[in-house]
Amino acid sequence: MRYDEFLARVRELGEYRSRQEAEEVTTAVLEVLASRITPGETEDLAAQLPGPLGDFLMESSPERPETYGVEEFCRRVGERTGSRPRTAEWDASAVLSTTAGAISGGELNQVLSQLPSGYAALFGKPELSD
Repeated sequence: MRYDEFLARVRELGEYRSRQEAEEVTTAVLEVLASRITPGETEDLAAQLPGPLGDFLMESSPERPETYGVEEFCRRVGERTGSRPRTAEWDASAVLSTTAGAISGGELNQVLSQLPSGYAALFGKPELSD
């Protein structure tokens, strides 16, 4: 998937008014995601993202990932985008489901393996029951 296709898909899913809005939401969500997964996984994910998204993801990666759930993830996205929690969840889902479609299934499984099960829904994947 090319960068312009990625942003067009985020714009469509998120129902954003402009490419710029889709780009801003995308960078906010990826910045929060980078804080949540290991640097090695961030590097692997970045290698499969189109255009400048991989570079942005790498620049946003801390030395050690933080541990928090979906609610905090969405709160942090909302903090960056200036949106309410429900809107931030919508934004996260638009970006992460597009990400899921842009990367290999193996890479998606690796990312999801580092996150609690509640994150799967943001990536457009059903949660697995135990």
